Parts: sequence; structure tokens; C-alpha cells
Amino acid sequence: MKKLILMLFIVTFIFAVAPSKVFAQNTAKHGEMTGRTLVYGLTSLLIWPGIGQFLNHNETKKNITHAIIGFFPPFRLWSGWDALIARQGGRWNGKI
Repeated sequence: MKKLILMLFIVTFIFAVAPSKVFAQNTAKHGEMTGRTLVYGLTSLLIWPGIGQFLNHNETKKNITHAIIGFFPPFRLWSGWDALIARQGGRWNGKI
């Protein structure tokens, strides 16, 4: 138990002191929530993660990322929310 707490502390410390250039720049632009994006968010949440991003005309790599990672329960919510707010862009270029 002590080793686990120590490891969590070390990882937290490393992320706290890491230079910001290590992380990708957030290039996301939020759109408006409309009836159309509500339907896209629901399809991404209930049917298949990534459908809402595809319908919102996002980049192919974002659609694929949402379709694969969205199978895990917390990320399905992320995919639905992302489609609901019509978010374009994000953290890319090998720095996800």
C-alpha cells in the first residue's frame, strides 16, 4: 500500500513539474448546441461513439479515435458530449 501511494505521489509530481511544451496545444473550437448537435450527441452516446463526430464533419483521425476509445464507459460520455457541443479540433499531432 505504501509503494502504491509513493508511486502515485511520484507520478503526480512529475506531471506537476513537466514543462507545458510536453503537452499538446488545445486547438478545440466549441460550436453551438442546436437540435442537430443534440441528435448527433445522442447517437454518439447511445448507438456508436464517433458517429456524432463524423456527422459534425470532424477530421477522420478524430472520428476513429472516438470510435475506438469510446467503447470504454467513461469515454462514451466524452464522445457524446463532444458531439453535442459540436467541438472541432482538439489535441492531436502525436500528443494525445
